[in-house]
Amino acid sequence: MLSLRVLSDRVVAAGCIRPSVLLQGLQLSRPALSRWPVSLLMGLSGLLVESLAWLQTLLFQRRLRQIQLPQDPVLVIGHWRSGTTFLHQLLASDPAWSTARNSLTVAPQVALLLQSLLRPLMRAWMTTVRPIDAVPWSVNDPQEDEVGIVRLTMDTNMAGMAFPQEYPFHFRRSVLQSTGAYERHWLRFTRLTWLHDGVGRSRLLIKNSAHTARVARVLRQFPKARFVLMCREREDSIRSLVQVKQALADLVGLQSAPEMRIQVEETVASHRQLLQAFEASRSLIPADQLLELDYNDLVETPLHTVKRIYDHFRLTGWEEAQGHIQERITQARHYRAAAVQLSVEAERRLQELLSP
Repeated sequence: MLSLRVLSDRVVAAGCIRPSVLLQGLQLSRPALSRWPVSLLMGLSGLLVESLAWLQTLLFQRRLRQIQLPQDPVLVIGHWRSGTTFLHQLLASDPAWSTARNSLTVAPQVALLLQSLLRPLMRAWMTTVRPIDAVPWSVNDPQEDEVGIVRLTMDTNMAGMAFPQEYPFHFRRSVLQSTGAYERHWLRFTRLTWLHDGVGRSRLLIKNSAHTARVARVLRQFPKARFVLMCREREDSIRSLVQVKQALADLVGLQSAPEMRIQVEETVASHRQLLQAFEASRSLIPADQLLELDYNDLVETPLHTVKRIYDHFRLTGWEEAQGHIQERITQARHYRAAAVQLSVEAERRLQELLSP
C-alpha cells in the first residue's frame, strides 16, 4: 500500500510533468512494467493540470516576454553532493535573492496561476524532510531549477533519474550535449522564477549542478553571470551521489535502479566528465566572476564562507543579510547526515576506479 508520505514526496519530486514531456521521455526510453505506480502518478498529475497550464500561458505570456531579468545572476555549480544545496539554502535566506522554490518547481506550468492555492496546499501535505537525505525542507525552500525544468522538457539531467538503467545516455544527451531547445526552456523557467519569486527582490540566484557543464550556454544568455563552484573530495561526492541515485530510483524511477557496483562505475565516469567539461570552459569566465569554495569550509565556517561570496562579487546588503543567514545556519545545526555506506562490492569497485 502506497503511503501518503511516499505519494507526497513523489508529487513534489516528479509529479505534474506535462503530457508532451512524458511522451518525449517514453520515446527516448522504456519504463519497466513493475514501476507502473510511478508512471501512473506522473501521467495523471500532469493531465490533471494541463488545461490550467494552457490558461497560464494565455494569461502570462506577455508578461513573461517583457520581463527584464538581472544580467548578473549568481549560479551555484559543482558536482552533486558537494554542498551546493546547503549553500543555496543559506544564500536564498537573504530576502534580496529571487530563486526557484519548491512551490514553483512542483508545477511551473501552473505555479503562477495557482500561486495562492499551491502554497497552503503544499504546507498541508508536503513532508518536512527531503526523501533522499532527510534534509529539512519546506514549501518556500529553494530548489534546483532542473527539478522544475523537467516538468517542461525531458532534456534535463532528471531524465537520467527517471530512467536510471540508461543514466549515462541521458547524462551525455542532456548535460554534456545540451541543446538549444533546453536553453529556451531554461530561459522560460528563469522568467517564471523571477515572476514567481522576484517581487521586491533585486538579485537572481540559480542553483544547478548540471550547469557546471553548460558554462558557455549560461554566458551566452548572461555574460555577466557569476559562478560559485563548490568543490569536495571526489570520493565523498561520488559515494554520496550513488546512495542518492539509489533512493531516487526507488522514489521516482520509471525503471529499477542498476546494481550499486554499476552505479559506482557510471557515477565515477560522469563525475570526471562533468568537471572536465567545466575545465574546458573555465577560461570563458572572467576571473572576477568565478569563486571556488571548499565543502569543508562551508560546513565548518558557513557564515564566513558565505561572506566570501558577498565580498568577492562586491554584493551589497551583507549587514542585513547575515542575520537571516545565521538563522538558517542555526536551523541546520540540528541536522545530522546519515552515514553513507556502499555495499562491499561497490566500495571495492570505487576504490579500484579511484586508485592512482
